[in-house]
Amino acid sequence: MRQILLLVALLATDGSAGMAMAAGPASPAAESGIEGKRMPDFSNVRSAADAERLAREGKLVRVLLFPAAVGGEDVPQNVVYVPPEAAATQELIIGTLVRFVDEGVIDKLNVAPEYRGDSFIPIRIRYDAYHSARSGRFEPVIEIW
Repeated sequence: MRQILLLVALLATDGSAGMAMAAGPASPAAESGIEGKRMPDFSNVRSAADAERLAREGKLVRVLLFPAAVGGEDVPQNVVYVPPEAAATQELIIGTLVRFVDEGVIDKLNVAPEYRGDSFIPIRIRYDAYHSARSGRFEPVIEIW
């Protein structure tokens, strides 16, 4: 398998959450107004130790922002914690990215987690996959909280 260029942008933002592709347990959950679904609130998770504790409880999962399947490394700058549902969504996206790399459809990938306040948990993760010599993009977003 070919590796693609690693570009990871670490963004800090106070942007508001939209419709969640993935939501998981947190404390306390806030009413989202979207079909009565409750959105998690990870504003009190402010450190790796907090996130690791929630991971031991099964409320969060440790994942790589830039997937290992396309050359991402297991280093602290590439690790985030997300609810299990967001990790499952990421797996689907990774499957598509791997297929696109194998088919020669993409050769570049930007991954941009966005954060709110002091939280250690991203509110969303944006992917931007494209080919340096072709038009078209694959731009999925995982809304987390």
